[in-house]
Amino acid sequence: MSANSFDARATLSVGDESYEIFRLDKVEGSARLPYSLKVLLENLLRTEDGANITADHIRALGGWDSQAQPSQEIQFTPARVIMQDFTGVPCVVDLATMREAVKELGGDPAKINPLAPAELVIDHSVIADKFGTAEAFGQNVELEYGRNKERYQFLRWGQTAFDEFKVVPPGTGIVHQVNIEHLARTVMVRNGQAYPDTLVGTDSHTTMVNGLGVLGWGVGGIEAEAAMLGQPVSMLIPRVVGFKLTGELKPGTTATDLVLTITEMLRKHGVVGKFVEFYGEGVAATSLANRATIGNMSPEFGSTAAIFPIDAETIKYLKLTGRSEQQLALVEAYAKEQGLWLDPAAEPDFSEKLELDLSTVVPSIAGPKRPQDRIVLANAAEQFKTDVRNYVDTVDEAGQESFPASDAPAVAPNGAPSRPTTVTAPDGSTYEIDHGAVTVAAITSCTNTSNPYVMVAAALVAKKAVEKGLTRKPWVKTTLAPGSKVVTDYFDKAGLTPYLDKVGFNLVGYGCTTCIGNSGPLPEEVSKAVNEHDLAVTSVLSGNRNFEGRINPDVKMNYLASPPLVVAYAIAGSMKVDITKAALGTDQDGNPVYLKDIWPTEAEVNDVVANAIGEDMFNKSYSDVFAGDAQWQALPIPTGNTFEWDPQSTYVRKPPYFEGMAHEPSPVTDISGARVLAKLGDSVTTDHISPAGAIKADTPAGKYLTEHGVERRDFNSYGSRRGNHEVMIRGTFANIRLRNQIAPGTEGGYTRDFTVEGAPVSFIYDASRNYIEQGIPLVVLAGKEYGSGSSRDWAAKGTALLGVKAVIAESYERIHRSNLIGMGVLPLQFPEGASAATLGLTGEESFSFTGVTELNEGRTPRTVKVTTDTGVEFDAVVRIDTPGEADYYRNGGIMQYVLRNLIQK
Repeated sequence: MSANSFDARATLSVGDESYEIFRLDKVEGSARLPYSLKVLLENLLRTEDGANITADHIRALGGWDSQAQPSQEIQFTPARVIMQDFTGVPCVVDLATMREAVKELGGDPAKINPLAPAELVIDHSVIADKFGTAEAFGQNVELEYGRNKERYQFLRWGQTAFDEFKVVPPGTGIVHQVNIEHLARTVMVRNGQAYPDTLVGTDSHTTMVNGLGVLGWGVGGIEAEAAMLGQPVSMLIPRVVGFKLTGELKPGTTATDLVLTITEMLRKHGVVGKFVEFYGEGVAATSLANRATIGNMSPEFGSTAAIFPIDAETIKYLKLTGRSEQQLALVEAYAKEQGLWLDPAAEPDFSEKLELDLSTVVPSIAGPKRPQDRIVLANAAEQFKTDVRNYVDTVDEAGQESFPASDAPAVAPNGAPSRPTTVTAPDGSTYEIDHGAVTVAAITSCTNTSNPYVMVAAALVAKKAVEKGLTRKPWVKTTLAPGSKVVTDYFDKAGLTPYLDKVGFNLVGYGCTTCIGNSGPLPEEVSKAVNEHDLAVTSVLSGNRNFEGRINPDVKMNYLASPPLVVAYAIAGSMKVDITKAALGTDQDGNPVYLKDIWPTEAEVNDVVANAIGEDMFNKSYSDVFAGDAQWQALPIPTGNTFEWDPQSTYVRKPPYFEGMAHEPSPVTDISGARVLAKLGDSVTTDHISPAGAIKADTPAGKYLTEHGVERRDFNSYGSRRGNHEVMIRGTFANIRLRNQIAPGTEGGYTRDFTVEGAPVSFIYDASRNYIEQGIPLVVLAGKEYGSGSSRDWAAKGTALLGVKAVIAESYERIHRSNLIGMGVLPLQFPEGASAATLGLTGEESFSFTGVTELNEGRTPRTVKVTTDTGVEFDAVVRIDTPGEADYYRNGGIMQYVLRNLIQK
């Protein structure tokens, strides 16, 4: 019950139903607040308890100073939690482990139970092994169940053991698309109250739901677990960046072009840790699908959230996707009553403002390794010539490459590096590939597969291409992985599926696939040619992530593009082709076919969308979404409120987080004699840190699986084995593109082991075991934007379990910094303007940290003194930003804090 200090409790009647609400207009200053802060204000009014959430907190938010730097802590209580299976499995593993820990400490294990609705969508496990045939989907599903049976059994147990926990089975769709199409409420109804739907999710792209006016963002699995267990999210009232949209997109441009433009603008502006909120006349002209596409990319520009207010377009989408008439009426009535309905002419109070005229957006792609590196499509081929030089051997001024002795030199007439390589296909035919060959063309990821306009555009490009006699090049692995079954329904209804199939874009699964590294292997002959001749080949995908080493281990350069451009590049077959000018191929009569010849008009796309997509499709797809198919229902599951751990399992193992845990936390101590495990540069992402992608046989993780009797073909991916800490520790800091400056000349999970004479190069995991055995704490040195990218909890869990006690970086991405604290790792920042390089740190030093013990006095020190055995001294900024985070750190982590609190109740 709310303390209701502002007398905000009221009743809202909608039709025959009445709901308790908390009126925002009872708080002075609320009317001028941006939409996102109004949602937070309602959250505080409704959860005010006089202790963690007080009247002063509510007044502070009502009196928000848009120009002030964030300093006021508030406690945000999300209405629900959403998870995907890669990040969700370890969450459920941890909950199961917490039940046992409570039991061992004399408590009731049933207390460990979600207090907020938690929904998990299995979407990250399907791998596009098979492609290009009508049987690909069924074969991939069969492989998925074969690889993941243990994990799926465990999740089915969780669905029966925990209240308020639901699982959307595999083969249904991508979590964020399922969220906007079915799970999102926009206005939540619970225990007679109506309030804004809010959430946190174990995937950074949780922000896709911001397009529906739902405030939520990605958190680490450890934060999500706490939210499920009733712990509010500690946060500072953020700065809010207003992004004004004006005008309309020109024909020929897509939502992808728009979102890449916005990503570039906001990365350049700097929005890390801030809310972004869209407003203005252009918002009303932006479809809900496009809003969701923009919201989805929030992690790529670095903001906490990227939200759109509720308006008629929101209601229209909710109706299309099968929400009840009562829910539609409630959303509209509530939003209008609370001042949450979009006024296109309004100019709310914002901390900073940007503006974009939608008519200025031009066709674009992004790459070759970051989403913010936008390239105007017309310049893409020329830009490739420059960028490829970073991925090949030395090239002289004439364009001649240095080659291994076995290869004949080649000169590229256009100045781009060239290494033509003949490939023999299984049927005996031959073709030639070179640097820039598009070896993966994937329509994948929730960013675009939720958007019918770009999906239909892709299918129409395929149709027109087939009618001209064009198809994909033989070296291109083409995959279609929609975000929900509705997509294939409207393709079928519009008669477009056969054309996609003929270009090679057969259905491979309903899941994330290529965007998260589940692209599957390249055809053997292509992979062999690429690796033997060290070709810098490319992928083109309609995703949101193109970081190094993420998409496929054979592919060095990765480009984000709209679905129709993915089809076009599959036909062109190379990034060297300027698809805006050069012919993609020839028709049946030998005439050149250009992109403009197969690009659909806006009217053609709109006509298909209007006639092929209906409410009935969503009702059918989601009528019994939690039940699953016969294969899911036939999985045998254990019973009981504590899990029966299988000691032979290589997928699900009991983690060591609570071993030896006492009722009271031990005092925080200073750190002395620490050695550097890794010294890293700028823009090290959680993809570099966290285990992801395929597991190689000669790595510590591969050796572990082999020792446990797992055949190489059954290794599966790191993501699928997130429930096994032994695999995940061994894969932390093991990305094939990681460059650890302590071990120059290496790529991958290597360091130097200073416990061994001569400090030889060693696997990071093996070195960490030696350090731990000798009681030596570890530290990581890093540059700017450390931990950007996905909200991977294992980037923090693995760091902690490797024995890292502190990280010193030039700057952090919000989620990873928070997750480090949640695992008991101290995040520190170099002084302003300083770095490892300016301080002369090599990584060979021994480090000591003093002043940390001030936390035992209930205070968070602003800085701690860092000294090295080589005489370097500096004051590192302590990045424990809120009192709540300080509590987590004192307890050794967020899970220990929650567990101790539950035992005391």
